[in-house]
Amino acid sequence: MGDLSSHVVSMPARPRFGRARATALAVFAFALCLMLSGATSSPALRSPALLIAGMRDIPSPPTGTPWRPAPVDANGLSMVSSVDGQKFVLHTTAGDRTFLPGVDLGNTTPGHVPADVSVSAAQYRAWFAAMTWLGIRVVRIYDIHPPAFYQQLAAYNQANPDRPLYVMQGVSLVGDAYIKKGNLYDQRVTDAFRQELKDAAQAVSGQLNRTTLPGRVGGEWTADITPWLAGWIIGSELDPAAAAATDRKNADAKAISGKYFHSTPDATPTERWLANRMNDLAGYQAKKGLSEPIAFVNWATTDPLRHPEEPLRQEDLLQLDANHVLPTANWPAGTFASYHAYPYYPDFLRLEPALQAQADPYLAYLEALRKHHDGMPTMITEFGVPSSIGSAHLGPLGRNQGDHSEIEATEMTAELLRGMQARGLAGGFLFEWVDEWFRYTWNTVAHQVPNRRQLWRDPLTNEQRFGLLAMDAARETDPAALIDADGGWPAGKVTARTDESYLHLEIRLGDSPPGSLMIGLDPLPGLTGTPMAGSADRRPDAIFALNLVGHTGQAYVRRQLDPLQLDGSIPDSARGPAPDGWRAYELLVNRARTVPSTGAKLPIEMQNAGLVRHGVWNTDDANADSRALWHLDGNNLTVRVPWAMMGFADPSTHAVGVPKSGRLTTQRSPGVSVTLSASGTDQALGQVTWDDWSQPAVTERIKQGAERFRDAALAVTSD
Repeated sequence: MGDLSSHVVSMPARPRFGRARATALAVFAFALCLMLSGATSSPALRSPALLIAGMRDIPSPPTGTPWRPAPVDANGLSMVSSVDGQKFVLHTTAGDRTFLPGVDLGNTTPGHVPADVSVSAAQYRAWFAAMTWLGIRVVRIYDIHPPAFYQQLAAYNQANPDRPLYVMQGVSLVGDAYIKKGNLYDQRVTDAFRQELKDAAQAVSGQLNRTTLPGRVGGEWTADITPWLAGWIIGSELDPAAAAATDRKNADAKAISGKYFHSTPDATPTERWLANRMNDLAGYQAKKGLSEPIAFVNWATTDPLRHPEEPLRQEDLLQLDANHVLPTANWPAGTFASYHAYPYYPDFLRLEPALQAQADPYLAYLEALRKHHDGMPTMITEFGVPSSIGSAHLGPLGRNQGDHSEIEATEMTAELLRGMQARGLAGGFLFEWVDEWFRYTWNTVAHQVPNRRQLWRDPLTNEQRFGLLAMDAARETDPAALIDADGGWPAGKVTARTDESYLHLEIRLGDSPPGSLMIGLDPLPGLTGTPMAGSADRRPDAIFALNLVGHTGQAYVRRQLDPLQLDGSIPDSARGPAPDGWRAYELLVNRARTVPSTGAKLPIEMQNAGLVRHGVWNTDDANADSRALWHLDGNNLTVRVPWAMMGFADPSTHAVGVPKSGRLTTQRSPGVSVTLSASGTDQALGQVTWDDWSQPAVTERIKQGAERFRDAALAVTSD
């Protein structure tokens, strides 16, 4: 789930400063930020982290012991970190640290895709401070970030020498040409990646100056962050079919006997290619007198273990083994095994008898990886669960790919981080620091207009909600009064507003509110059909049916707009009950599949994503549930309706998705007309309208429960 897209950014012209002057300016900017935060007492109270909503509710970090780097020398090379057997050792003035709690950081903000690097220097400043406040010791990036990242990190660490933030620098493959060609050895693929490795080595030392080109960020890098460079993770999550094709096409590829890395006799052609690239990078660093542990990206899909119970062939098609790519004596920092591994996928986590026999199948799987790599550290460099309404897969112990509140998600990640440390892993990096709106999920991507996902935030798309830092929709629209009838029944005054995630309704019920209520939502006036049971209104295309007494609810969509028509054939027997002409709002979370080792047939799995939760979502309330969509307080009813539950494929252009023969088509909505129905009476309220938008408004907020992850991060480092 790393940033696999290519990156490009338009950078303003920059004055050419030497590294010393550039770093000094960055330190000054950082100090200015501290002054503007308005606090003048302790360092904790002056932290720019407090500029982020919610951070003041988390106690300041304990003093603990210093994490100031204390590099050691070996073979004439300086090492901030190194490998000792199965230990990844970070050398500090307070002694060696052997477990690293970290976080993954992308380079986008809402309204942008990875090709538009958009994080500001001020955001980097606040984010770095917040990360260390939360006990995070390493930030892992997937690619070369713009110069501001390195400048602000150097400034932050110089201002906080005992509490620095270390970096795990990534270098992704350039584009996906290797997939199209089925060959990593293609000269253009190899040359592009070698150049990116060289550029990354120059960027971390503050010695890079390059122009912006399609697929890469340009600028002038002048800040040297190598004093805090913990290591490297190169490559991307390899497509198993493309890597298998690479092996077939290059069966006679020579073994690698580089000065710094070599391949073992068992290495596949793909592993030999990776060994060569790691040797390239080591050479760039050794020329500067440096050595850091280097690993390549691996994930559960291409792990070196065999999984005969895995139903999907591509999830066990290829094995990549870090044991086959080893350092020579000339590279004293060593190597490690890096995995992206989540607690809900692939399905072998739920099906392998050996894992199911354990109390925690996921942690048992991680332990199996560690035992396989008995000569090197194993680090989980992506893990987590999203705080979303929608889910995309089911996992053991309820750790699903979504359908978690913010508090529940952070509790789970805290538990997993502790489990990794207890089982001898070298570190755990949470995916991810900040919610990224551009991301998509396999079970909602066909429901959305391509290339505009970054402009709105869908609570049903779990990939958009992995962050520890929320990027909340904040588009301000004036509340529109739909009706204003004093004491009317079933509703009196009703107001509405919209943002990039929801249509919001505030409804003042009459003096004798009904036991149940239906909210009808009509985005396409030309589409009519069978009324929902209990109503005579043929106009609504979506319904929120609420039990005001039992505090339950269900979302329905008219059959013509049911997005599951875009996901292939799903038998009615797999669907939940719904009135004629309607469908309960559901998501497909697993297709029918067969267990290869036993022939067992596994059915389609669905999520009732339209199970409308009652509760509060104001994060000032300790009992808030970020998935809640309605709340009744006396006679005041508050509702927020996700755009997707009304059939919208892109609310920023008023586009409603209309499936046609299994394909997404769209119609423009003039607005959403709202109706209330109770006891056979229908009350039309009016139409909610809004302007198209091309740039979202956003507020940053640390998610509820973040203190749980922080407590775990401090516990696993005994700090």
